[in-house]
Amino acid sequence: MGLFDRLRGDDGPRVAFIGIDGVPWYLIEDEPETFPNLTAIAKEGAGGPMDSIVPPESSACWPSLTTGVNPGATGVYGFQDREVGSYDTYVPMGRDVQATRLWDRVEEEGRDATVVNVPVTFPPSREVQRMVSGFLSPAVEKASHPADFGAYLDSIGYRIDVDAKLGHDEDKTAFIEDAHETLDARYEAFEHYVEKDDWDLFFGVFMTTDRVNHFLFEDYERDGAHREAFLEFYRSVDEYIGAIRDALADDVTLIVASDHGFTTLDYEVHFNTWLEEEGYLSYTTDDHEDLADIADETTAYSFIPGRFYLNLDGREPRGSVPEADYESVRDSLKDDLLDLEGPDGRPVLDRVVEKEAAFAGDHDDIAPDLVAIPNDGFDLKSGFSAHEDVFDQGPRNGMHTFSDATLLVDDPDVTVPTGTDLYDIAPTLLDLLEVEYSRGDFDGESLA
Repeated sequence: MGLFDRLRGDDGPRVAFIGIDGVPWYLIEDEPETFPNLTAIAKEGAGGPMDSIVPPESSACWPSLTTGVNPGATGVYGFQDREVGSYDTYVPMGRDVQATRLWDRVEEEGRDATVVNVPVTFPPSREVQRMVSGFLSPAVEKASHPADFGAYLDSIGYRIDVDAKLGHDEDKTAFIEDAHETLDARYEAFEHYVEKDDWDLFFGVFMTTDRVNHFLFEDYERDGAHREAFLEFYRSVDEYIGAIRDALADDVTLIVASDHGFTTLDYEVHFNTWLEEEGYLSYTTDDHEDLADIADETTAYSFIPGRFYLNLDGREPRGSVPEADYESVRDSLKDDLLDLEGPDGRPVLDRVVEKEAAFAGDHDDIAPDLVAIPNDGFDLKSGFSAHEDVFDQGPRNGMHTFSDATLLVDDPDVTVPTGTDLYDIAPTLLDLLEVEYSRGDFDGESLA
């Protein structure tokens, strides 16, 4: 049964999912010497690029990946969402995810799930075998269940996340060291529970990959000072995944996937500043800092990444756009967005998607009216504090992309065809586990 014998009876096939947040497929394809283990999975099983979701932001992506449905059904659209009928905003957490998670389906079948470091899962579920929440969680003690799981994680120096502020320093030495330490402890936890071999679904995420990409991706793509450090970090990622693969029992299928792609960032685009300059947005005070400070005459406002909302009468508390004018105002805003060019003369946006084309479900009442998908190099920002310029550059040099996420499945009977997207992972995983579901449960289709 592989290197480690299973400690429980034969209850059916099992799956180990390893997330590599923000790793683009082309990076693996172009660097086979850096990724010998991931390359082997692609050759011996299946591998290829897939599309992310709209918008390709981790706080929205992971709820969709782990439920198989779009943000209209999960109720989570990004790092910041707004309350229905209000200008109040909040940061979505695990309890805001309104669709059924994969591990809940597994547990409902009387089987066990170990869940490690998945973003937007705080507070941890007490219905699964064990869980430590990921991105946006507080200290390990509060983010883990049961107590002995948290105690073990503390004992190995486990971290919820890398210290991203270190990436803002011009000297990236401390950031790179911190990224390796975070990665090492995450792997140690993964290895420990993979070897424990008492689960039916192991679901763990390396999010440090996203952090490294944000601050070092330009170095990789444009032969910068930290290119070798970037590749050395990814050699460690690949080595760790290879070790996990070797440790898995024969009845376990390994899936490796990212939630979006990545590319070099050239310009940050501050869209609320642009909306203000174009006459779509105004404020009640010069000292504005949040959505509640917009003036009654505001036509539209924006949240990251590239989400646009009309200030609609009857929906927003002080809406200025009559419902009868909704389509015409939205069309005008879409046209203006598509006309926007960057300082280098390139179009900022690849396309602008209407809400009804991207979202459907019981929770689409807070859906953005438009979502902008940028061309490579333009990272879409928002915020309601005063910003001097529409275009500028910050400490990050890498940005998310909608296309070229990664999917690898260590099973020769699975294919990754053109057109695969994030929504296909959930039904694929359940088919591999032989967990029954209704065909209409998901927005994607099984690849198994």
